[in-house]
Amino acid sequence: MKILLPFGVPNRYKIYFAIPAALLMLISSILYACSMILPVSSAAHEPIIINIESGMSTQDIGQLLYKQRLIRSVFVFRIAAKLEKLENSLQAGEYELSPNMSINKIVSTLAAGQNAYQEVTIPEGYTVDQIAALLNEKNLVKADQFKSLAKTFAPYQYMTANPLIQYQAEGFIFPDTYQIAKGMTEEQILAMMVKQFDTKFTAAMREKAEERGMTIREVVILASLVEKEAKLEQEGPIIAGVFANRVKQGMPLQSCATIQYILGYPKPELTIEDTQIPSPYNTYQNMGLPPGPIANPGMTAIRAVLNANGTEYLYFVADKNGKHHFSKTYEEHLAAIEQVQM
Repeated sequence: MKILLPFGVPNRYKIYFAIPAALLMLISSILYACSMILPVSSAAHEPIIINIESGMSTQDIGQLLYKQRLIRSVFVFRIAAKLEKLENSLQAGEYELSPNMSINKIVSTLAAGQNAYQEVTIPEGYTVDQIAALLNEKNLVKADQFKSLAKTFAPYQYMTANPLIQYQAEGFIFPDTYQIAKGMTEEQILAMMVKQFDTKFTAAMREKAEERGMTIREVVILASLVEKEAKLEQEGPIIAGVFANRVKQGMPLQSCATIQYILGYPKPELTIEDTQIPSPYNTYQNMGLPPGPIANPGMTAIRAVLNANGTEYLYFVADKNGKHHFSKTYEEHLAAIEQVQM
């Protein structure tokens, strides 16, 4: 007598139905898991800022990502982190993520600590005060704290100067475009920008400075004057040559840019009284270079100093368009002044 299954299906056929059903379930599960790994939206590019707090578990992070519609499944996110062996490596911080990122990409981003960045460009010739104001405006630093650090920040020996200077870091904050991570401290930002100068001022440049009998600091001081005085790039090496000639002949530099640095703001026309302000930075009253840079020069101004023209000029004056007229004698200089004022 045969034993029949419900509905009259023979027992020997049970396995034939079970195997395809199991395979179908397995395939369905795999397809479902794969769909959960895919980006929430391949078309969405709008970044979403999320904050991963210290102590959050993988489950907590997954739930946060799910609520922000950055992942399709908390469970699959946890599995992905486990398979990548990164479940204990997800780092706290603020991140810029997007719905078009896959789960694996999100996991790797959180594990690498690739925090959200804000792009900031420091213009050539900006002073510490201007840089502090710019970064403060972008909510990246507290201006007073940044300036306070800049007073004594000198991680490289060539930055060390006499106590007469306003900021040790002035001149060595390299003008460039930076990716600043949210949460970076004032000191970390300042250190990054000063390190950029040390990287950009190459070994070849250091050799060139030595050939000219100048220290790195002297190059930067002179470059800061050139940065502020030269409106046209091609005039930079000539202006650097004029300053070098005046130093050699024991003449005061008489750079208007140093007076504006003392004043703390750009003044179109200086008065005699302005040039008599008592300050170690006053190059009308003091001989030689000022005690420190008056701005943070760019690479063009630095190269202008290292490649200064062997000129005989001792004077220059700018016309209303910013173009300079150069003179060898004081009489020629007076004539040039009269000409530009016409």
